[in-house]
Amino acid sequence: MCTLAIYFQTSPQWPMVVAANRDEFLDRPASDPTTLSEDPCIVGGKDLRAGGTWLGINEYGVVAGLLNRRAATGVNPEARSRGLLCLDALKQRTAMEAAHYARSQRGNDYNPFNLLIASREDAWVAYDRAGQIELVRLAPGLHMLTNLDLDDFECPRISRAYERFAELGGRDGFRRDPVAMRSALGALLADHNTELDSRIDSAAGARPNSLCLHLGRYGTRSSSMIFMGAAPDTVAHFFAPGPPCQTGYAPAVIPSRTAAAHRQGPR
Repeated sequence: MCTLAIYFQTSPQWPMVVAANRDEFLDRPASDPTTLSEDPCIVGGKDLRAGGTWLGINEYGVVAGLLNRRAATGVNPEARSRGLLCLDALKQRTAMEAAHYARSQRGNDYNPFNLLIASREDAWVAYDRAGQIELVRLAPGLHMLTNLDLDDFECPRISRAYERFAELGGRDGFRRDPVAMRSALGALLADHNTELDSRIDSAAGARPNSLCLHLGRYGTRSSSMIFMGAAPDTVAHFFAPGPPCQTGYAPAVIPSRTAAAHRQGPR
């Protein structure tokens, strides 16, 4: 997944909204969001090659999203799947526990990554840069993440899109009910223009830094929106199984709290 926007605690009614595009090789097999674990219940897309996930939600309201960083020395094919770490993080009960779990891992076991971990109460990014895992805590507000650092305006995608996501998030309607405005959010994720990059790939007819990417064998494979309401059971999840410029969003599965209640027993 190559572009992720999070509105963290920008609205008391909806303390977390995540909008993300996943960019990947088109021939890498993957499934739509499904139940990845029963205990705890975890929902997310599944990488059918390595078994991990690029974006998931657990029954406790923790969201984790993985973005690959650029590897200066090339990708190590023997490294553990970064998607498995994303899945492991989602087995924790809180965003703080998940973030510290990620930091406890050995960075050299993985290729470089950015891992967003967030809940209604807390949000973090774990960076794996040059074999060192570092945690950064997010302040309330809009944040964007790609394959560089958080809110890095050296990234053409962030430079182009940040103000557009901010303008949408500042609308009264979005603050009251962002789910009702998901079509506007989806339109941003379908953007093909990047002001700082006028190059157009001749084969794909798209700019190489656009949010919705089409570069032959590689591009935007899917798109997701996750809305966490203030109430624990208020969760909305939408998924487009293709590039959002061509594919509509539909409601996707959310983690069930029934299993958790059953394990805890009557109170």
